[in-house]
Amino acid sequence: MFRLKTTFLIICLIGLAGPAVAAEQQLLSVQVKAGQVRSAPSFLGKIVFSVAYGNRVAVFGEKGAWSLIGMPGRDVKGWIHASALTRKKIVLKAGAADVSQAASSDEIALAGKGFNAQVENEFRAKNPNIDFTWIDRMEAVRISPEEMQRFLKEGGLAPEGGL
Repeated sequence: MFRLKTTFLIICLIGLAGPAVAAEQQLLSVQVKAGQVRSAPSFLGKIVFSVAYGNRVAVFGEKGAWSLIGMPGRDVKGWIHASALTRKKIVLKAGAADVSQAASSDEIALAGKGFNAQVENEFRAKNPNIDFTWIDRMEAVRISPEEMQRFLKEGGLAPEGGL
């Protein structure tokens, strides 16, 4: 009888602790334009879903510089680099003006980082002799996860520590 009461008490305590633990779950905001959430804590992990600037995500765990996250209302979890997240709550509002005059998601993401088209134009005006051609070319390069995997395999490379 004592064992039955003890078991019942433990089950009740676990039932009460579960919601308390869930309530303490950390919610963070995505601070990059588009974040790729991966199946493993590595930039080479398969992309399982994406998050956008300002999305709120729940953090379930951490491994090195990676956070295991999920989106409220979605039954999927994955890993994202911690640099893509912030503790600040990001709130996006269109404002009183016509929505067509609101900032684009690119502008919002850049402004969140302290950089926008106006800052770029001012920098270019102060530095007219700087050639941005190669920077523009580098920004245009896109490498698929499959190409990266093939490169690593052909080169006999084995990434460590969340590369």
